[in-house]
Amino acid sequence: MGFIDMLGGLMGRRRPKSGDPLMDALLSMLLKGGAMGGLGGLVGKFTSAGLGGKANSWVGSGQNEALDPDEVEQALGSDRLDDVARNAGVSRDEAKGGLASMIPGLVDVASPGGSLPTGNIEKSLKDVDFRPILAG
Repeated sequence: MGFIDMLGGLMGRRRPKSGDPLMDALLSMLLKGGAMGGLGGLVGKFTSAGLGGKANSWVGSGQNEALDPDEVEQALGSDRLDDVARNAGVSRDEAKGGLASMIPGLVDVASPGGSLPTGNIEKSLKDVDFRPILAG
């Protein structure tokens, strides 16, 4: 399933088709005007939280370092994590665990060649199949 299909749902044209409300909540915060400031903003939050080595592994071409659920809260903060959980209709612990599983793969596929997209992430994720990321 492509990113554009999910984007249409997030913008109200259709229901999101990711099949995962947590992924939909994360994507809505990453898109233009979202609360995280795109993928660069997301990676920056992990870097600022002392997790730059892990974040860089997702952007680079090597093995992605795993995230611990508590590291998600450390980087995003309790308020942002609560927002994601509320928007996804899941508990805080479910959000932490799910995001810990999804974020490394999402950043990895959105940064082919080892660099983050400089513009709108919709183009970078246009034809991405999110099933492997959701399978975590």
